[in-house]
Amino acid sequence: MTAIKHALQRDIFTPNDERLLSIVNVCKAGKKKRNCFLCATVTTERPVQVNVVKVKKSDKGDFYKRQTAWALRDLAVVDAKDAVKESPEFDLHFDKVYKWVASSTVEKNTFISCIWKLNQRYLRKKIDFINVSSQLLEESVPSGENQSVAGGDEEAVDEYQELNAREEQDIEIMMEGCEYAIANAEAFAEKLSRELQVLDGANIQSIMASEKQVNILMKLLDEALKEVDQIELKLSSYEEMLQSVKEQMDQISESNHLIHLSNTNNVKLLSEIEFLVNHMDLAKGHIKALQEGDLTSSRGIEACTNAADALLQCMNVALRPGHDMLHAVKQQQQRFSDLREQFARRLASHLNSVFVQQGHDQSSTLAQHSAELTLPNHHPFHRDLLRYAKLMEWLKNTDYGKYEGLTKNYMDYLSRLYEREIKDFFEVAKIKMTGTTREGKKFGLHGSSGKLTGSTSSLNKLSVQSSGNRRSQSSSLLDMGNMSASDLDVADRTKFDKIFEQVLSELEPLCLAEQDFISKFFKLQQHQSTSGTTMNEVEEMDGVAFSRSHTSGVPQTVSSEKDMIRQMMTKIFRCIEPELNNLIALGDKIDSFNSLYMLVKMSHHVWTAQNVDPASFLSTTLGNVLVTVKRNFDKCISNQMKQMDEVKISKKSKVGILPFVAEFEEFAALAESIFKNAERRGDLDKAYIKLIRAVFDSVEKVANESQKTPRDVVMMENFHHIFATLSRLKISCLEAEKKEAKQKYTDHLQSYVIYSLGQPLEKLNHFFEGVEARVAQGIREEEVSYQLAFNKQELRKVIKEYPGKEVKKGLDNLYKKVDKHLCEEENLLQVVWHSMQDEFIRQYKHFEGLIARCYPGSGITMEFTIQDILDYCSSIAQSH
Repeated sequence: MTAIKHALQRDIFTPNDERLLSIVNVCKAGKKKRNCFLCATVTTERPVQVNVVKVKKSDKGDFYKRQTAWALRDLAVVDAKDAVKESPEFDLHFDKVYKWVASSTVEKNTFISCIWKLNQRYLRKKIDFINVSSQLLEESVPSGENQSVAGGDEEAVDEYQELNAREEQDIEIMMEGCEYAIANAEAFAEKLSRELQVLDGANIQSIMASEKQVNILMKLLDEALKEVDQIELKLSSYEEMLQSVKEQMDQISESNHLIHLSNTNNVKLLSEIEFLVNHMDLAKGHIKALQEGDLTSSRGIEACTNAADALLQCMNVALRPGHDMLHAVKQQQQRFSDLREQFARRLASHLNSVFVQQGHDQSSTLAQHSAELTLPNHHPFHRDLLRYAKLMEWLKNTDYGKYEGLTKNYMDYLSRLYEREIKDFFEVAKIKMTGTTREGKKFGLHGSSGKLTGSTSSLNKLSVQSSGNRRSQSSSLLDMGNMSASDLDVADRTKFDKIFEQVLSELEPLCLAEQDFISKFFKLQQHQSTSGTTMNEVEEMDGVAFSRSHTSGVPQTVSSEKDMIRQMMTKIFRCIEPELNNLIALGDKIDSFNSLYMLVKMSHHVWTAQNVDPASFLSTTLGNVLVTVKRNFDKCISNQMKQMDEVKISKKSKVGILPFVAEFEEFAALAESIFKNAERRGDLDKAYIKLIRAVFDSVEKVANESQKTPRDVVMMENFHHIFATLSRLKISCLEAEKKEAKQKYTDHLQSYVIYSLGQPLEKLNHFFEGVEARVAQGIREEEVSYQLAFNKQELRKVIKEYPGKEVKKGLDNLYKKVDKHLCEEENLLQVVWHSMQDEFIRQYKHFEGLIARCYPGSGITMEFTIQDILDYCSSIAQSH
């Protein structure tokens, strides 16, 4: 085995710079046995790499070749199969399990022991050795803590050590000098021994020759030692002197450190004192201003403002750690607190006096505005108070309790003042409104027990009265249909519109100015996100939501400054919304159509207010009032629709234009003039749709109930009037209804004409209806003349009954009857008469056609011509 090991080392591993440490002859288990060698090797270069190499004999010769190599670090498990019983089998677990059978158990154990040593020395890796005898592993570890695990490795290496190149060269030179060395080894060894003795003798002689020099060297060394001793003595003396100097220098250094520390402390102390003096020292002038400053003059207010800011800065200074424990600092803080309390009390008292005085001064000016529809101007009062705005901000930051008290007092004083002013203002507006109407007392404007009457009560009992004159009859219907419209002319409504607009125009700048003043004076932000503290009832009108707020006074806590502004405005102007609602109710009682004016004006002002601030008091209040106006407008529309349902028609007189049709015309004309430049028409368009559908339904209902006037005439005249009204006003949302009205008018006109024309040539109509019936039964047209009832003699007999004179007489009676059916207001007589003329001519042509087809060559003709019909109709129309 040793010869194989040396051969493998020389042929395979030395060229690869590897050393072979252990070898085992193995074959694979369970297969045809082909021997190979597993070799444990290490590299000669650093870092050392440990491998397990499989080597087998080549098939072509006696040399060995390297087949497979595994790195020892990839080895996971070494399985010896049995730790007690000796077995040549063992497994190595690399990327897969390799099963081997060794040629002998000794070689297997030696190889596993070598693997253990290499793992301990180079890898320190956790390789599992299972089924391996513990004695085998213990023997592999040398005893003693300081002994290296490499002992076995060195012993294995000493078994064979190869000569290097230098040694090989020296041996070759020596052997060349003794050619007989190989032939006679004893002579060669003897020669080498003699030469070694010669070299030893030469060395001894050389040593003896150098003894004198050694003695000289020893003497020099002794002298050098003496010099060293002297130098050491001097160094010791120097060291003693330096030691005393060191002690003195240490004392000086310590003294300097204490001086430096004292200076540092003094600088820090000075810095702290300067900080306290600079930041907590209030000038005497500021103290005097806070204690005795004049709060009535601009200069005094400015001095107090500067002093208050300086005091606030001193109180809010950020003290450093430990300052608050100083007695002087505590005294100064207490002094500042006393000054703040004293000045806050003096400022609050002065401002309360200003609020009270303003209420008295403003009350004296109310008499000047009592006769005019204007509100007193609060700008001078606001201008004077804004001088205290910075002081109010100071008070808010330093003493919120007094700031809150001032806020409450301001709301109390101003709410009473504004309540007097606004109530007087609305009284003037009501007087001007009622004074513009005729006989205002009849509207119940004086006294709480009075009841107002309008178009609703009068139309509930409406009935169309008969009279001889058609024009007066129609006028009486219109007068009874809308009493408020007849009593109030356009000038009165325009005057009401101007008064209502002036009321809103006076209130809007008053509220905006007061809100702006509150924001500036009380230092409240108007533009910030808020979380509402009031409960809102939202009502939607035409896609726009208006909130109806319900507040129970100013709440104890407010979630934001914007809410506080709104709550202050709500308390100060708490009377605006009730007064506006009363004024709206009065306008609605005077004339229900006033709700149209109020809806347009109020919508415009709400739209303007919401563009400025959707959540402001003015926007919310006007939005709430707009909801009331919209309800009144809806009520007005509902009343008109109710009146249509309750209309009663006289059985003895003709109908003509129905009163609610005329009312709709008046309403639409008025509404279009009012909403001409309005921002939103949604409410009006919805009302139009409801009203026009109610008008259509009511017209049909009246037409069906009419006994004196034919149904077609009622429908024709009224839908013609509706079509004319819609065409004139050009209301875009009623285009479909306009087309429908025109279609109904045309249909009923045609129906009335056909129905009326059936009477003048009644026998002739019956005769030709019989002819058409025979043709329809299958009799040929040219054979109809052979029928006994429809022969030529019968035809001539019927025609003779209608000479031109009789036809003219029949047409004249027809004209008179149509004239009795139609009303003069709509002026449709000539239109209907012309349609009857065309229809009569059409019937005439139809009769002639039947005569030509059914009685060919008979020469029978009517006793009047188309020209005669035209002349008759023209003559009748001119005679009437």
